[in-house]
Amino acid sequence: MPWIGITTETGGEPMSTIDATMTLATLVDQHPVLARELERRGLDYCCGGGRTLAQACAETGTDTDTVVAELNALEVQGAPAAWTSMTATELVDHLEATHHAYLWDELPRLSALVEKIRGVHGERHPELDGVAACYARIRADLEPHLLKEEQVLFPMIRELDASATTPSFHCGTLLNPIRVMLAEHDTVGELLARLRSLTADFTPPADGCLPCRSRDSATRRTRLTNGSRRPSGL
Repeated sequence: MPWIGITTETGGEPMSTIDATMTLATLVDQHPVLARELERRGLDYCCGGGRTLAQACAETGTDTDTVVAELNALEVQGAPAAWTSMTATELVDHLEATHHAYLWDELPRLSALVEKIRGVHGERHPELDGVAACYARIRADLEPHLLKEEQVLFPMIRELDASATTPSFHCGTLLNPIRVMLAEHDTVGELLARLRSLTADFTPPADGCLPCRSRDSATRRTRLTNGSRRPSGL
């Protein structure tokens, strides 16, 4: 297997190889710049991050050898993702301050954009009804999810991280709320996949106006944000 073309800042020596047995989450942890490459190929490294590259390619009907060769041929520089060296407290602080803050700002703005676009273009593009309904479901699922993380799960993680002994939680083990959060991640992941299909991979139509392009760009980032919120170590 050839060396991946990722070089260090100083020596330019290859850092690692990519092979089909690596999980998607591990790939993004080690080489975060590859997240968009996986996204471009429809390989879900968020909710499907536990799958190997071979399994993900098989599920999408993509040739594994071709993808491995393409990823190994990329000439990019980078280091492992910052979150791989964070403590649990640092990680949830980062998630809340960065990704949660982004979603709290963008979700209402996107709702207004979707309704504006449907009002102006809905007669020519009846598929916008499905887009609007799907996005409304995504927002309805995501906002309570964010609150549960901020008010329940993240404080528990911080308490556990700061304790010399295992704290006693009202819900029993910390795994119980984590299981709930992971199930909700999967639900939103399925809805985002549906939205991607409805919007032809978040591509505005030929007669799309600036709000259409702004919507598709922001929705794509919302999908990436949902993806970045599940590092393999959490």
